[in-house]
Amino acid sequence: HACMQDGMTWLLSSPEESLAYILADSGFDVWVANNRGTRWSSRHVSLDSSSRRYWDWSWDDLVVNDMPSLVDYIYSHTEQKPHFLGHSMGTLVALAAFSEGRTVDKLKSAALLTPVAYLSHMTTPLGILLAKAFVGELITILGVAEFNPVTPAVASLFKELCRHPGTNCYDLLTDFTGKNYCLNSSAVDVFLQYEPQPTSTKTMVHLAQTFRDGVLSKYDYVWPGVNVEKYGQPDPPAYNMSNIPAGFPLFLSYGGRDELADPGDVGRLLGDLRGHDPGRLTVQYLEQFAHADFVIGTCAKDYVYNHVVSFFNRFN
Repeated sequence: HACMQDGMTWLLSSPEESLAYILADSGFDVWVANNRGTRWSSRHVSLDSSSRRYWDWSWDDLVVNDMPSLVDYIYSHTEQKPHFLGHSMGTLVALAAFSEGRTVDKLKSAALLTPVAYLSHMTTPLGILLAKAFVGELITILGVAEFNPVTPAVASLFKELCRHPGTNCYDLLTDFTGKNYCLNSSAVDVFLQYEPQPTSTKTMVHLAQTFRDGVLSKYDYVWPGVNVEKYGQPDPPAYNMSNIPAGFPLFLSYGGRDELADPGDVGRLLGDLRGHDPGRLTVQYLEQFAHADFVIGTCAKDYVYNHVVSFFNRFN
């Protein structure tokens, strides 16, 4: 699932329109992941969610620890390699993991909706303002390790950003994701009943660094000495998308109106994958789709999900 969302994303539409139900009805055993810190994944063996240490992680930690553990857990229960399905930051974590050779030998394939590897072409006004704020070391200004949109500190931040010209906070979903093609008001209402969810402020800073630097790399601690301690070099190592094994089956679907996973950034990712086996890379471009269409769009089944099911069946 995406940043500031959880696994409920896949279940918010009707059973006939939600991808999790559609996959189950097609005969797949569906496992729904929830990133650490969200409502269904808030426990810890020793830390409380009110502590700063609990939130001391970025999406790097999802790449290195959480995604491999998730895949191993499913395999231990089923003794089968699963397919992976991700949206937005879920695709970012997967692509970064695949580029380092993580989990690719334990998965049959991956379907990536609105794939995110680069963010330099992002055009969403509120997203750009947030990115600039976080790169400006907002983490120290907020004084919080948890980024939760419903808390007073974060709510006041949004209120301040909404005063900027060009933002439309009366339609936050559009301002964040672009002009979606097939969202109806009831779908948006249901979505807003369950989302957004908290994430770590460190993850927000990391995403902002990706926007600012134009490269996909591990978390930048800013101080060269700390980076050397963490990585053995003064700058954080980059994730190299061209290292994704050429024979690993990938399905990528993206939209022409998406202001987060902009077509320009997806095009750069596809350039990195130009050495991929053509028989193992399926790319779908939907000119009229934006970011949220892929998960709660009323027409997503006809445009996207049926193709995902066919892709998984092909490599099952």
